[in-house]
Amino acid sequence: MARFLCLVAALAAIVASTLATPDRVAPVKTAGGMVQGLLSLDGSSIVYRGIPYAAPPVGALRWKPPQPAEPWQGVRKAFNFGPSCVQRLDEERKPWTWEFMTHDEISEDCLYLNIWTPASASVSPRPVLFYIYGGGFSEGSGEVPVYNGEALAKKGVVVVTVNYRLGLFGFFSHPELSAESPHGASGNQGLLDQVAALQWVQSNISSFGGDPGRVTIAGQSAGATSVHDLVASPLAKLLFQRAIADSGSAVSSPTAILRKRSDAEAEGAKFAASKGAYSLSELRAMPWQDLITHSNAPADAVPFTFRPILDGYFLTEDETSAFAHETRNDVPTITGWNADEGGASPQPKITAAEFTRQARERFGNKSDEFLKLYPAGSDLQAAESQNRSSRDLERTSMYLWAVRRNKTGKTKVFSYYWDHPMPGPDADLYGAFHTSEIPYFFNSLSRSDRPWQPADKAIADTLSSYWANFATSGDPNGKNLAVWPAVDSESAMTMEIGDRYVPILVAGKPAFEFFRTFLMNQQ
Repeated sequence: MARFLCLVAALAAIVASTLATPDRVAPVKTAGGMVQGLLSLDGSSIVYRGIPYAAPPVGALRWKPPQPAEPWQGVRKAFNFGPSCVQRLDEERKPWTWEFMTHDEISEDCLYLNIWTPASASVSPRPVLFYIYGGGFSEGSGEVPVYNGEALAKKGVVVVTVNYRLGLFGFFSHPELSAESPHGASGNQGLLDQVAALQWVQSNISSFGGDPGRVTIAGQSAGATSVHDLVASPLAKLLFQRAIADSGSAVSSPTAILRKRSDAEAEGAKFAASKGAYSLSELRAMPWQDLITHSNAPADAVPFTFRPILDGYFLTEDETSAFAHETRNDVPTITGWNADEGGASPQPKITAAEFTRQARERFGNKSDEFLKLYPAGSDLQAAESQNRSSRDLERTSMYLWAVRRNKTGKTKVFSYYWDHPMPGPDADLYGAFHTSEIPYFFNSLSRSDRPWQPADKAIADTLSSYWANFATSGDPNGKNLAVWPAVDSESAMTMEIGDRYVPILVAGKPAFEFFRTFLMNQQ
């Protein structure tokens, strides 16, 4: 009951922070028509929710690339979020509590975006942060509470969150789909949605005070993979000028998860057969509720995978190849990893025997060297080694990704290591878990009922300032902030953020050399 009352109070605060009389906000002109937003309670920002950036991808448009939105007459009241794309809805899935989850209506008609902009006038256009949600390409929404852009708008940034198609509807490939495409490609509809939304931003964001020449694409997890794919895509040229990829940059990613179009098409045909449909028209005639059975279940429970592919159109090569060939979108980049993801945990459960077995299996004839660096003489020592080795490996891999990128890149990379445990339910169990940095970067702590402390609020103010600075200039550094150095090819350093703000080694020298050799041999 106590948690329920706290949640009700948090929801009331969220509503109160964004509602005000709309007649105080003048309508804004877009290519589709006039839209009117809502002034925040303190008068500092305006939010526009549920603006269509493409036509509903339903009926004959199911699995088609996004088409232009139909214009409207009069003034569109942009007061409510549009439906989220089809997905499974959960109130929470720990460690992700209510504020990390999608909560509104789901529909195939979901291609909407939301904008937060400062209410005050500005002499010059403001930087734009275009945020792409994570969720394994099977869940997520621009309305997720922690993605609220009000606090960043107070720091002079125009924030855009966007819905893109997910799972079966966003990443389905089929021979007939490829045949009907003028580009002979199918399978990346969700990524094409992101391109369409970025094109909408280029055409319309100046009406909201934004600068189309200073667009930062940002995302976490699957959103970070999307950022990498946009960097590699020829279709995204000139649509953004900076990039942020949180919990996702490594020498083995994103190439490892990209499939060939031929494999995806074969899987798509197999999926169609499993539904008793032997043509694209039959599939398009089926209600979406009949199609999604199993498609959004855990990956190990279903035989079908719907994720980005090398389709020969949106992606002609992976990011690694695009950098090597100097065909990528070369923009300043922030990237990072969290302390308690990638195999690390505040309370690792591994035994000495299991840790040793895994080391032998993974590192083969190098396992003795690994076990000298990370010994497992007892269960307690194995647990400590599990955390140290996982963190050293992830930071080293991220650093090597940045160094490889810098060989041809002309812009800087700023990397981080996030180590602040998020307070709240089971904090001792989850620590600085996957996604836990996002409410701090958005400074959206007020969207949650967690027991925030003054230190949390100070961290959120600092991290959101780093983001605002980066969106503004392509460099996170600024007044009253600890200096965040760019990655170089010599120092093997990253920026620790959260509990401290200081450059640290990605790993001790022997560990760094071990993982560097191991990772390079995997390529």
